[in-house]
Amino acid sequence: MNHSEKLAIAAHLHVLLRRKTGRVTDTEWMASNGSYAREIARFARERAVLDQAPELIEWADRLDHCMQDTLAAEVRRSAREAEAARAAGQAAAPSANTAATGHSQARRYVGGIR
Repeated sequence: MNHSEKLAIAAHLHVLLRRKTGRVTDTEWMASNGSYAREIARFARERAVLDQAPELIEWADRLDHCMQDTLAAEVRRSAREAEAARAAGQAAAPSANTAATGHSQARRYVGGIR
């Protein structure tokens, strides 16, 4: 599902939550971030039961369905980042020589913000 479709679903759920519960959400972040979308969908379902608003459940389900590919991509990205961090941690481990002198090229800040 493309971003504009996710954004439309997020915007519709935002309006419903605002009207039914007074909750203000970030529609752009909801359409982009799977964790935030999952939490908003959970909140919408909870409030749907409390406020007897079945349309909240319907739109929470739609949001969950459209965010499945985003959640899968986030899981894959976090796994890659964890692997890269583990590899960088092994590469950055100072040798006996650099530990004794206190100079490690891996820990030195290189570059700058321009």
